[in-house]
Amino acid sequence: MNQSAALVITPVKDSIETTISTARSIAISDIKVSHVIFDDFSNEDTVAQLKKYQAELGYALIHLRDLTDHPSPNYKLVLEKAQQRALDQQLPLIIVESDVIVKKNTFSALLNTLHENPNAGLIGAITVDQNGEVNFPYLKFKGVEGRVVKTKRSLSFCCTLISNRFLQSFDFTTLDQNKNWYDVFISHQAISMGFENIVLMDTTVFHQPHGSRPWKALKYKNPIKYYFLKFWKGLDKI
Repeated sequence: MNQSAALVITPVKDSIETTISTARSIAISDIKVSHVIFDDFSNEDTVAQLKKYQAELGYALIHLRDLTDHPSPNYKLVLEKAQQRALDQQLPLIIVESDVIVKKNTFSALLNTLHENPNAGLIGAITVDQNGEVNFPYLKFKGVEGRVVKTKRSLSFCCTLISNRFLQSFDFTTLDQNKNWYDVFISHQAISMGFENIVLMDTTVFHQPHGSRPWKALKYKNPIKYYFLKFWKGLDKI
């Protein structure tokens, strides 16, 4: 019997420093979780570092180059493989992006909320900066009152639990292959299927926006170049 309380996944594309910080924070969780890093065609140095820290930090490591020749990003494939594992192990799935630092009790808070709200589809921890202020991508919830906020607005996958009940109800293999990211669609899909989505305003995680995908910071620093990459190169399709 699997003694883990949840399956935690982290998709990785280079950005090794933030990735190892993320893995360290997951490794000291106050509950046992099964952590899997999905390496999405990272460079040789990143791959070497991921292998170096694997035993110390206790994560499983899957190289997507062993599963596909489709170029990065391969978020759909990550979600498909994660869903299969979570269903096989009868566990909720928690996505923690590689630019996020969780706290020791983050997963406990997410799972306790799921226990209290069995109809939940997605449960997200609010993201904050180094000063504890709500930051991207949850600025739309800044100033919202309440500890547990049920919402029809989309959640980010920065640090988000997806319930096993929802995983049983919606097949990730049906996701649109032409998109890069799926948090908005999956959020809306859960609502349309009668599930509740929740944001935990008192469960904060430290987020370095776009730390794992630095080019996306161009949206604020050089919007012309960002939208050129987004539309001309076809990147960042949600």
